[in-house]
Amino acid sequence: MDYQTILRNIKPSHEFFIGIDSDGCVFDSMEVKQKEFFIPNALKYFDLYPISKVLRETWEFVNLYSIYRGGNRFSSIIKVFELLQERKEIRDSGIKLPDLRSLKGWIGIETKLGNANLIKYFESHYNPDLEKVIIWSEAVNKDINDWLRNIPPFPQARSAIEMMSSLADIIIVSQTPLEALDREWEEHALKKYINTIAGQEHGTKTEHIALAAKNKYPDLKILMIGDAKGDLDAAKNNGINFYPIIPGKENKSWERFINEGFEKFKQSKFSGSYEDELLMEFRKSLPEKPPWEI
Repeated sequence: MDYQTILRNIKPSHEFFIGIDSDGCVFDSMEVKQKEFFIPNALKYFDLYPISKVLRETWEFVNLYSIYRGGNRFSSIIKVFELLQERKEIRDSGIKLPDLRSLKGWIGIETKLGNANLIKYFESHYNPDLEKVIIWSEAVNKDINDWLRNIPPFPQARSAIEMMSSLADIIIVSQTPLEALDREWEEHALKKYINTIAGQEHGTKTEHIALAAKNKYPDLKILMIGDAKGDLDAAKNNGINFYPIIPGKENKSWERFINEGFEKFKQSKFSGSYEDELLMEFRKSLPEKPPWEI
């Protein structure tokens, strides 16, 4: 299936377009996914139990508590191991970390960063560490599919989505696998409010917005809502507005959107000082320097 053609074929049915991230933005699922599925499988399949404490601290910083939060899993795992390589505890331990140069090479030529495309690449670029990445990623997907249920949306997120759906075309802009996204939005009866779900199979978040919305709606009538720097980058790469959901203040952020943000967006008063104020708070919530370097 050509997932990007699906996005290209989207036709406006409302005056406004809104892209929304899913994990950590609508659903309070990022912490449980990273801590209970991504990290345990990394310890297992990369044989890193001797450095469990340091790996967990580094992984959580990258994927939950920094500007790297919310990235594609393959880009994020590269960042985790880059930071680990710099840590004295790892150098002193003698532990051999996986060599992910082959994975980095794939990311340099591919934008649809999902398991299926990585497996195709692996078939002609055999590398034992790349095979471990595939096994790890497939195990994460299987465990989430088998075990993760009943993670509800933030209450104010549901209210906001219901409110905006009558005036805007909505798509989900995410780097989570499509199957998991579809299941979560269906499980919580939110799928009826959106037009399309775009996951990692559809390309980058920047591509999602460019294909689905650019040149179909005026830029001032396109908005991205997200909780990570990658969401902000997707908006600014396309020259559109961004509304941040502040990590740790998700319900307050959604409540502010309901009470004032959406109205400013509808009236084309979002850009400028209002958005700048939001972005200042957002950037403060996502540090670049890890705590062990401070």
